[in-house]
Amino acid sequence: MSVVYKTQMEAAKRGIITPEMKLVAEKEYLDPEILRERVARGTVAIPCNVRHKSISAEGIGEGLRTKINVNLGISGDCKDYDLEMKKVDCALLFGAEAIMDLSNYGKTNTFRRALIEKSPAMIGTVPMYDAIGYLEKDLLDITAEDFLRVVRAHAEEGVDFMTIHAGINRRAVEAFMRDKREMNIVSRGGSLLFAWMMMTGRENPFYEHYDEVLDILREYDVTISLGDALRPGCIEDSTDAGQIAELIELGALTERAWAKDVQVMVEGPGHMAMNEIEANMKLQKRLCHNAPFYVLGPLVTDIAPGYDHITSAIGGAIAAAAGADFLCYVTPAEHLRLPDLEDVKEGIVASRIAAHAADIAKGVPHARERDYAMAKARHAMDWDGMFAQAINPEKAKRYFDSTPPADRHTCSMCGKMCAVRTTNLILEGKTVEFCS
Repeated sequence: MSVVYKTQMEAAKRGIITPEMKLVAEKEYLDPEILRERVARGTVAIPCNVRHKSISAEGIGEGLRTKINVNLGISGDCKDYDLEMKKVDCALLFGAEAIMDLSNYGKTNTFRRALIEKSPAMIGTVPMYDAIGYLEKDLLDITAEDFLRVVRAHAEEGVDFMTIHAGINRRAVEAFMRDKREMNIVSRGGSLLFAWMMMTGRENPFYEHYDEVLDILREYDVTISLGDALRPGCIEDSTDAGQIAELIELGALTERAWAKDVQVMVEGPGHMAMNEIEANMKLQKRLCHNAPFYVLGPLVTDIAPGYDHITSAIGGAIAAAAGADFLCYVTPAEHLRLPDLEDVKEGIVASRIAAHAADIAKGVPHARERDYAMAKARHAMDWDGMFAQAINPEKAKRYFDSTPPADRHTCSMCGKMCAVRTTNLILEGKTVEFCS
């Protein structure tokens, strides 16, 4: 007789190790029972909609590898579905564990369904983005019931996690209005909800009807990613009253979701100076009861348009080393335009570097193995071995081959004066010669 459970959290609380938990434990070199306990407590989430049949389950949270997410999707100015699917292929090639479809133009479900059918990675969405196009209504005409219809539609399609901006309630808005900002609200979903609340005089529908939202998510085992509508959009606004007021609300909403066996991730800041990041990670973990933390960046300076994959990777590495569990990539096109395919690749690689560097710092099991293999290959001047361990093997090989050395046991920077070559020769009892 098969055991029936609705969500990974419900199963974990009942002492059941699901097939998804077994797979994640294997990937993470972890005892399945330890993983089950963390899922039961909520410190690990396994976003895995029961209708997403192509998924290869991944865990996010305590003691696990830092995961990365890739944003893509259709906009009114860029309606090339083939290009977006090529971005999906790029994300999968580089091992992104999650893809968020942020499409906000037209009937997005055709693209989303194809994405869910194709992708072994987790799929996330922000239903608020889709509401206007899906419902074919202007913002002021959308009702609370309409918003819930969109959440249900995404859940039925197989989305694994949804960003729901439930924390921007009236209390959080009061703090935001009282403590003036340079950039105000930079979250797209948050700004739409703020506008809806101000125009209608109503409470945030996702907060007011939070239990109904949870009931929908529980039915399909969709993980709620509690969105940070009041995240800072410049370093001047970080750790202000609005951000912290919303974070306090997110902590309470986390416990309410867990009570209904709905898995939770909490989203975090945006732009933040390096010296504030560690404190923010600890504050989030404390206020949100050690729920998995999902951060965009943080971007550590505001003056690098065209290079924000770097500003994000710096902040992401610090954040993950200090406790963040999930990094949302940022591309060089951030703040400038919809990213093209090359932007997506650069953003993924930068985020992957940040996640891996943080895993080394956190002592995640087996995190250092590839670095050790790279050191061995470099010691042996084994170029093919080096390319095999590189995060982007194609780029490494292309750079090496672009200026080929006369001696393959060196590179074109040092030639025969290569320090590794010199030391290896001496330790082998050989003579070092440069003029022959």
